[in-house]
Amino acid sequence: MNRIKRARGTNSVMTGVFYLIAIFFFALLISFASYVIIKGFSGATPEMFRFLRKGSIGNQLFNTIYLVFISLVFSVPLGVTAGIYLSMYAKKGFLTKFLRICIETLSSLPSIVVGLFGYLVFLVFFGLGKSLLAGALSISILAIPVITTTTEDAINGLPDDYLQASLGLGATRWQSIYHVLLPACIPRIMTGVILAAGRGFGEAAALLYTTGSGTDIRWGNWNLTAPTCPLNVFRPAETLSLQIWGLQINGQDPNLANLSAAVLMILVLLFSIGANALSRHINKKTSGESV
Repeated sequence: MNRIKRARGTNSVMTGVFYLIAIFFFALLISFASYVIIKGFSGATPEMFRFLRKGSIGNQLFNTIYLVFISLVFSVPLGVTAGIYLSMYAKKGFLTKFLRICIETLSSLPSIVVGLFGYLVFLVFFGLGKSLLAGALSISILAIPVITTTTEDAINGLPDDYLQASLGLGATRWQSIYHVLLPACIPRIMTGVILAAGRGFGEAAALLYTTGSGTDIRWGNWNLTAPTCPLNVFRPAETLSLQIWGLQINGQDPNLANLSAAVLMILVLLFSIGANALSRHINKKTSGESV
């Protein structure tokens, strides 16, 4: 009896300690975010929000969102497919273990190494030049392992009854995966997508060698083959993170660099909120709840 009381007391103390640590880090995060946002907007002027070639963040903000979108177009299907294969089809053995080691190694690579790889493969070998597409493909290399691991863990974490009940009703294995397992895993998969996109938003080292440090957009030009078209994926594109790096390195306009950092932080926050809202909506829809 005394042992049980001591164990309960120890658990209560550990729970309290964990709550205090969580509150401390939450307060630290809020303080840091508030400092960056307040400092960024305190020195901002209306001209900084325009879509100008220099002295503003409009074009860089568009480039950042566009680049992350393109990278997710490549990384989400590949990452989810790889996660499905590893959890549902891959046989135990040396090849599967080696594949998982490769994925773990790829997820821990420094971004500067991925940038050099992207430069050698996409720029030198394929001749893409510094462009949005080359940068998005490089970011995809960083995102695919995260989405793959998240998808595999999400499927493996489901009860076996999900698959067995679907198969028992006459569905094929792939129909069970597509119509039963994946909808149940969407919230956890979206977590991996958020993590991958967050890294893409703030990435700079991998983009130094692939996207270029300048951007020249003409918003009235919608010819996709023109180098000044906003939607042309083969044009150079400076992102917010690259703009911050360039301004800090060259000692130019610290107010603009602070505003870029604040907008980038808000952008990541808004993306996370939107992705979580979409995940909850899809989860309610697939579970039959009213939306």
